[in-house]
Amino acid sequence: MANDQDMSSWTDLLHSSTKLLQQAAPSAQFPPLQRNLDQLEALSKKLKSKTIRNEAPSQSIAATRLLAREGINAEQLARDLKSFELKTTFEDVFPAEATTVEEYLQQVHEMAMVSSVQEAQKDNLRSFNDYMLKVLEEDWQKEKRDCLQSLSQISTLPRTNMIVSGTGATHPGRIVSLASSPQISSGTSSMELVPLANKPILEKKAAVYAEVLKTLNNARERGLPFKPATAFKSAYESLGLDASGGKSVNMQKIWHLIQALTSEVSTLQRSVSKKMSLVLGARHHLESGHGKYIMDTIQSHPAQAALGGVVGNIQKIRAFLRIRLRDYGVLDFDAGDARRQPPVDTTWQQIYFCLRTGYYEEARNVALSSRSSHQFASLLTEWINTGGMVPADIAAVASEECEKMLRMGDRMGRAAYDKKKLLLYAIISGSRKHIDRLLRDLPTLLNTIEDFLWFQLSAVRDCPVGAQSVVMNDGLVPYTLDDLQIYLNKFEPSYYTKNGKDPLVYPYVLLLSIQLLPAVLYLSKEAGDEGYNIDAVHISIVLADHGILSEGVGAGQKTGVMDAFAEASSIVRQYGSLYLRLGNLPMALEYYAQAAAVVGGGQSSWSGRGNVDQQRQRNLMLKQLLTELLLTDGGIYLLLGSRGSGEEGELRRFLTDVKSRQQFLLEAAHQCQEAGLYDRSIEIQKRIGAFSMALDTINKCLSEAICALSRGRLDGESRTAGLINSGNEILETYKYYPDVSPQEREHVLEQQTVLRQLEAILSIHKLVKLGHYIDALREVARLPFLPLDPRTPDIAANVLQNLSPHVQACVPDLLKVALTCLDNVTDSDGSLRALRAKIATFIANNSSRNWPRDLFEKVAQSL
Repeated sequence: MANDQDMSSWTDLLHSSTKLLQQAAPSAQFPPLQRNLDQLEALSKKLKSKTIRNEAPSQSIAATRLLAREGINAEQLARDLKSFELKTTFEDVFPAEATTVEEYLQQVHEMAMVSSVQEAQKDNLRSFNDYMLKVLEEDWQKEKRDCLQSLSQISTLPRTNMIVSGTGATHPGRIVSLASSPQISSGTSSMELVPLANKPILEKKAAVYAEVLKTLNNARERGLPFKPATAFKSAYESLGLDASGGKSVNMQKIWHLIQALTSEVSTLQRSVSKKMSLVLGARHHLESGHGKYIMDTIQSHPAQAALGGVVGNIQKIRAFLRIRLRDYGVLDFDAGDARRQPPVDTTWQQIYFCLRTGYYEEARNVALSSRSSHQFASLLTEWINTGGMVPADIAAVASEECEKMLRMGDRMGRAAYDKKKLLLYAIISGSRKHIDRLLRDLPTLLNTIEDFLWFQLSAVRDCPVGAQSVVMNDGLVPYTLDDLQIYLNKFEPSYYTKNGKDPLVYPYVLLLSIQLLPAVLYLSKEAGDEGYNIDAVHISIVLADHGILSEGVGAGQKTGVMDAFAEASSIVRQYGSLYLRLGNLPMALEYYAQAAAVVGGGQSSWSGRGNVDQQRQRNLMLKQLLTELLLTDGGIYLLLGSRGSGEEGELRRFLTDVKSRQQFLLEAAHQCQEAGLYDRSIEIQKRIGAFSMALDTINKCLSEAICALSRGRLDGESRTAGLINSGNEILETYKYYPDVSPQEREHVLEQQTVLRQLEAILSIHKLVKLGHYIDALREVARLPFLPLDPRTPDIAANVLQNLSPHVQACVPDLLKVALTCLDNVTDSDGSLRALRAKIATFIANNSSRNWPRDLFEKVAQSL
């Protein structure tokens, strides 16, 4: 029935078309056209498309009418849609393996959970920042008050005499409590010592470090083996300071890194350069830390880890992967029947995490056991055996494989663990181009700074002449330590420390990238409640002791080898000078000795095996610092002991040769004289048997004291008595001193004569002061070294040339005193007139000397 209707409609259409064709008369303007059905269909579709375009405005009007009915402004909506832009996010990208609805929903659920957690974290961070801004002013005021109080305690610390154990002598000036200053006290005291547990953090840290330093110095002096990094790390751990805080890097972690850098915990020895040895140490430290992280993760998820009873390295890695890849399905090492459901291939994951944790042998076994990594196994074996220094042909093969994978296109859509293959081949290749491209194209591949630095350190190649001039096969430029340092130094310290919230992250990164000196300098400026500046001092001691400080200057720095050691030595010296200012001379001596050792190159300087320049620098600084101690109260007693020239004191530790000690003490005595410390100079000269020099110093001081006494100084008399007593003591000691040379005996006799001459002049001044003018004039006339006796003929020769300069300095005042006496007595027999004439003649004969003008005026008035 329906077919009959269709046929009738087609028939009617045919008749209508025929009728229209008959009615249409031929026209010259519109010639007849003939078209088949296919052509008519194409023309009709074209006509329909034109009709649709013409109808578009009516559809737009209808849409606007519909939106207005719902209360929506169409124009506003159009403007909003123009500014709306769809952007892809990380969550929008799903792995290609999600081929079922269940897997897709599972991934959507995971992303929703992650997004919720991230949003919650942002909200918490925003709330925390608001709170911190609110209380910032109060905290700053409190910290400022505490800091000022801590600094003010340095000048108010108690001083007391302490007994130093090990030397058998009592040394003055040792301190008991140092409050919040980075000083320590050792030994016992008449005052009650504060228990270590009750001391401030800074004092406790300084105390335990100082004990280790004394042990280190003793071991180096005796040539005994000692591991300073291990000892300082143990001392720090004994304080228990990192029990709380929640920071990602603490000082214990820093000390563990120092221990790894100095190879004190590693028994693996390779013939590599010192710089690459540091790189390997930093890498092993990161691997050890990742091993602890894996165990913590397993212990936090014991059910998912399913570790079982056998706990080997590969079992730990697989247990960790069960937790890490728990949402990806059955893993290959857990698959019982691979025909039921294809398991997840974890070959590259296992190799990567084995290497990341330092399980090199297990990584090689996994590579050999898998078909997908069998080609990689030989490259990995070479990389392990050479410590990362693979030959150029091996690097070229790995680089070519990287090129193949990178040419495959965008890999962001594939599973994250597949990228480990590219990562591992890039490490083997050591190519700067591939490393830079990985960091640029896959910034989320390495989640933490430790993972990032481990990857970089694993790819570093040793190029002593610079990366720009070293090119491997096929034009591959190796990735060097300088490249890593330059990349890290692009960011400010606040980027790493999160604006000071985690202050040790930046020096930790510097140490991991073998920028040792910048790390020490940064820590030395962090003077706070934690005492990081104290840690910096002892870190620099350890690095210098191992002789590696100059290897870690840092890229772009112009500091040379000696400059690096000098910088560290200055830090240690400044720290030791704090003990000196507080009167703790024995501890200052230990740090001063270490400061000299640091500038000398560390451990080798103790035995004299350092280079000539470093050894010279060490000796100069050691003598300079020892002299500084000698100039301090109690320094002579500490260094020289109760008697002798250092045989019973601490000086014998550093200057074992008698002649070198005497030469040093002579130079020190000369510096004491230049500084006006005549008492110490005399004591030092007396200790080394330089009696003539000591007497010369006494005579110089006595001459100055006599001049001061003649000018009315009140302290001149007491000082002169002490000097004469010291001179007599030296002369008495000289009589019983063995091995005195004839030349020294002659010089002593000369100085003894000068001393007696000065005593005679002093006695005249005393008589005048008592008003005994006649007796004073009588003594003036009796002076054997001046031609003033009226009974003797005049001597034209200049007798002053034969006198000591110390005696010559006293003659003008003596003549003025004599003229004053002549003015105050009566001449009964003419002898006084003769004495006056003698004096006038003597002054006239020496008029060319630079004597006081008032002396010439006085003698002119008396004539």
